[in-house]
Amino acid sequence: MTEPLAGITVVEFGHYIAAPAATQLLLDLGAEVIKVEPPQGDQARSIGAYGEGIVLAFNRGKKSVVLDLREERDRRIARDLVGRADVLVQNLRPGTMERFGLGPEELTAAHPQLIYVSVSGFGRGTPSAARPGLDIVAQAESGLMSINGEQGGDPLRVGFPIADAAASYAVVQAVLAALFRRERTGEGGVVDVSLLQAMVHMQAAMWGEWHAAGKQPLRKGNGQATVAPAADVFHTADGAIVLSAYTPEHFGRLCRFLGKEWMVSDERFADNPSRVAHRPALLAEIAEVIGTYRTDECLAALADNGIVAAAVRTYEEVAEAGDVAAGGILTTGVSPDGEKYRVPSMPFTLDGVAPPPGRAVPALGAHTDDIAGREP
Repeated sequence: MTEPLAGITVVEFGHYIAAPAATQLLLDLGAEVIKVEPPQGDQARSIGAYGEGIVLAFNRGKKSVVLDLREERDRRIARDLVGRADVLVQNLRPGTMERFGLGPEELTAAHPQLIYVSVSGFGRGTPSAARPGLDIVAQAESGLMSINGEQGGDPLRVGFPIADAAASYAVVQAVLAALFRRERTGEGGVVDVSLLQAMVHMQAAMWGEWHAAGKQPLRKGNGQATVAPAADVFHTADGAIVLSAYTPEHFGRLCRFLGKEWMVSDERFADNPSRVAHRPALLAEIAEVIGTYRTDECLAALADNGIVAAAVRTYEEVAEAGDVAAGGILTTGVSPDGEKYRVPSMPFTLDGVAPPPGRAVPALGAHTDDIAGREP
């Protein structure tokens, strides 16, 4: 298969997740990615195990070039690299690239074909443009934390950097759109992606519910606020499952599976508003039966009845799951020390083909001499 972005060169000025994750996806689609790092490296390289995980996840197959942008010679090298590139992606603190003469206006004026992408917490030109904007800031200020957590409890963050991930997908969409437009017009462009914008967009369904219900969505923990049973967790004899059966048809099937057909006509459970109002009693009836099954037996029986259900799995269990293996969901990377590890591949395949495994994470500055013409 010819990789769709073969021949495209991306220069990344990135730290942590949002920009490096986006360029990793572009690389997996066939682009060459040159990662420009300061002498101390991507900041993720120096924050322990969490940072090491970030480096391993989002830097496979890239070429690392060390440049000190405080030095004029290195700024000239950076401008030369950008002049040979198709795409620039950066998530340095707002104003940093401009201070080094690498801002979007200056570079796109010099290179009209360049696609220049900036990722920030709040977006250029906003009142908070200069504020530090990491993932947790976007989770809080996008409304996400206000709806995440147990009813009556504190707001909770999602347990992984969801705003960074959402922004990285937005970057890839924007780059692909800009490349397509450039094929037709020859013109590059300037893309601005904020973590706040990406996180608000991710919650579009909840904004629709806010309008339809006319009130602020509330934290409900597991379970959805206006339908039941929906995303509710039940303990099995050896684990836990999550289950949804809130349409009339699916709820009827669930009641037959439970051997409690009477629940369909019980006024407490007759429709979604009633089931939501009596959720504790509803969940108790379901849990009484679910708890007698082993997880795999329960899932098989529910599937046979056309009911949506899934096992709650740990990372170790996910790594060994048949669907993950058959779908090629994980791939193999190689650390700078030569150690192999498993990591998620692309979130899709093209013509049934996934990116090749075994791509290595570069050591800091490993390609400086080859690409920038100077010693690391």
